[in-house]
Amino acid sequence: MSSVHVEELGANRFQIDLDFRDVEGIIASYALPGPEGWTIVETGPTTCREHLSEGVAAAGIDRNEVTRVLVTHVHLDHAGGLGTAAELFPRATLYVHREGLAHMVDPTKLVASARRAWGAATDALWGAIVPVPAARLVALSGGERLPLKDGELRVVNTPGHAKHHLAFFDEPTRSLLTGDAAGVHLPGTNRVRPALPPPDLDLEALLASVDRMRELDPARLLYTHFGPQSDGVRALQEYPPLVMRWREVALAAAREDPSVDHVEAALQRSEREIRSPESPAEVRADLISGTALAAQGLLRYFRTRGLIP
Repeated sequence: MSSVHVEELGANRFQIDLDFRDVEGIIASYALPGPEGWTIVETGPTTCREHLSEGVAAAGIDRNEVTRVLVTHVHLDHAGGLGTAAELFPRATLYVHREGLAHMVDPTKLVASARRAWGAATDALWGAIVPVPAARLVALSGGERLPLKDGELRVVNTPGHAKHHLAFFDEPTRSLLTGDAAGVHLPGTNRVRPALPPPDLDLEALLASVDRMRELDPARLLYTHFGPQSDGVRALQEYPPLVMRWREVALAAAREDPSVDHVEAALQRSEREIRSPESPAEVRADLISGTALAAQGLLRYFRTRGLIP
């Protein structure tokens, strides 16, 4: 029997905990029923391949019944395992934002970007990034509607966290699968942490994407990191002030000393004012969306906007 935790979310939807780094509650995949098979949203990294396979089986899904695999964006914690998922689900068509499709076919630049952000830990975190067969990929731009067994899945273009970011609105359940476009939800708390990584963070686009998601009036959000959050509209309303707080703290620090260490320290001091840094939820969030990554993303954003030298 699989040790992977699978949660039934109602209406024959499933959440699969990919048990990233053998820690629960960090990366989720979601399974939705289609008219002729199953749709999987998010693969996680290659290091989670076996947990994805076990989770699908634990949900009662034969891997040959998976006909679509979608990823919200091509960062390795969401789509690094897409190449191995192509092998795992041989009948599936694979869907990715048009801006990220080339990086799935040839992940060389994607891996180089990850090494700049994660350094020597890259391979242990994400595993080998297998190229995805181009013939099995379909590019998405936003606005597409994909059939589900009981309705449609709407594709929403949500740049900002990354230019190649999509969200998916499950219309029958009014659930919005947000990827990282609405931040990182901390299981066991009501807190959300900003997700502001390099290399192409765009805060103006991010805030516009949050507005676009709010217009859908979602009943709940399904975060990749991690899990469901009821009252989706309220959660989306509360996210922009959190982002702007980090922006203000980081910009003030960067104007004193535009180094990653200095900006990260300022963000950590700011966070300590409102949280317990050693709480289990915060430790989990640090594994996937730490302040060092946000400092890198914000510094690059400030420089491209001419806000610091």
